[in-house]
Amino acid sequence: MEEQKENRGREAELRVSLIVPVYNECGILPETLSVLSAYMEETFGEAYEILYADDGSTDGSAERIAEWKDPAVRVLRGERNRGKGNAVRRGMLAARGRIRVFTDCDLAYGAEAVGGIVQFLEAHPEADAAVGSRELHPHGYDGYGCLRRLLSRTYRSCLRILGGLRLSDSQSGLKAFRADAAERIFGMAETDGYAFDFEAILLGEKLGLVFAEYPARVVGNRPSHVRFFRDSLRMLRDIRRIRRRVRRLKTGEESAGET
Repeated sequence: MEEQKENRGREAELRVSLIVPVYNECGILPETLSVLSAYMEETFGEAYEILYADDGSTDGSAERIAEWKDPAVRVLRGERNRGKGNAVRRGMLAARGRIRVFTDCDLAYGAEAVGGIVQFLEAHPEADAAVGSRELHPHGYDGYGCLRRLLSRTYRSCLRILGGLRLSDSQSGLKAFRADAAERIFGMAETDGYAFDFEAILLGEKLGLVFAEYPARVVGNRPSHVRFFRDSLRMLRDIRRIRRRVRRLKTGEESAGET
């Protein structure tokens, strides 16, 4: 609940904020809540928060999170289902951590990946954000079946060709941002659907921010919420729209240069 965070009396700024988008996850929430609360407390002591960004769940997910007895946990309720991008954006802008990480509710990369990507970003002061890359890990796709692995790689190839991305894996569900970068990127972002990762990276590059790639490994595999053919067509349409919008955007530096 929102008041839980205020009652804890923590410092105004925390080391880490973990954002977990949630949509109808009541079946896996008990394990996720337990695993993440234990791991985050053990790893970060009192210097963290976990924000579960509910995306208009209809199965009682938000209520289940609100009942969880951990003062470091907040639930951000969405009135209706708007998409993973909207949930992550709300979480990033509501967070207070110096580093803000998001990962999926099924913990496909494992809880340990949260600590790993935080330490990676802290060890690379030149980077504004870190993007998990399954391509860079020798066992990055071990948790995926053959078909899902093929579809995932095909989609990312399309992103590189059509979207012009240079990163090896823009779509992994594990990313970390420094607070300033998160606020600048997600304060400008508009995409509610699955193409929000693409938009975040394009906006970051437009702002002159630096992305580093963190080798990430899939350790669990469950049926995806993504309906590949329908959602892929939507994502490809979003890519075209995002590219046009970001190309037209003027940053503060560009605007100052024209005066």
